Amino acid sequence: MTKIRRNLQKIWQNFYLALILIFLYAPIATMMVLSFNKSKSRTQWGGFTLQWYTQMFESRNIMDALSNTLVIAVLSALIATIIGTVAAIAINSMTRTPKTIIMGITNIPMLNAEIVTGISLMLTFIAFGISLGFKTILISHITFNIPYVILNVMPKLKQTDRYTYEAALDLGAAPLPAFFKVVFPDILPGVLSGFLMAFTMSLDDFIITHFTRGAGINTLSTLIYSEVRRGIKPSMYSLSTVIFLTVLVLLIIVNFKSNNNSRRHTA
Repeated sequence: MTKIRRNLQKIWQNFYLALILIFLYAPIATMMVLSFNKSKSRTQWGGFTLQWYTQMFESRNIMDALSNTLVIAVLSALIATIIGTVAAIAINSMTRTPKTIIMGITNIPMLNAEIVTGISLMLTFIAFGISLGFKTILISHITFNIPYVILNVMPKLKQTDRYTYEAALDLGAAPLPAFFKVVFPDILPGVLSGFLMAFTMSLDDFIITHFTRGAGINTLSTLIYSEVRRGIKPSMYSLSTVIFLTVLVLLIIVNFKSNNNSRRHTA
């Protein structure tokens, strides 16, 4: 009787997990199928085609928006990763009370409504006479990405042994080489996770970008928003499919490398 109950419980857990995954990924799967649909209709299948992918690469608006999005995402993620990693190291070396206060402040931008952050940044740029455009989007993305990097790096720093770093210094290593040879390999998975988190958050952001972009520049999120009012073209399905598959491949590669590194450290 106990065995049957366990089997039923396991079946229910698997069914519940499958149901959650269906709700999460069914819309994405639908979009991917529509990107190969020859018909513009969302309800009728008109045959397999790659013409929407061809239109996507031929569209200057889409390519400019994609270029802006990728450049901003990569630059903001890189800069935020550097700043966030340094900040995490500094926070980790603090005593308990200052560390608690700083970590609380770090969590505020993540809990705060994006529209508040976007309007605040826009008003700040206007107050300092900075014209809205590419640089203001980049600064804004760096600003909201830093907390995500800090929160990804901090757990790895807590797992490191500070005495190993001090031993390296005692053996004659300079502070910077000692950090990169002793501490950095241990926190590298957290740094990579923070970079990927920052990259995907920047890639996905709309509200903050909308308020800080100004006129004459588009990212994918703002371009899709403007397309919605006129009707989304099937080429946007193709673009979204390419982005989703690219991010999925990157996540698989990073997780695979992280698992390999964990096995090596365990061995």
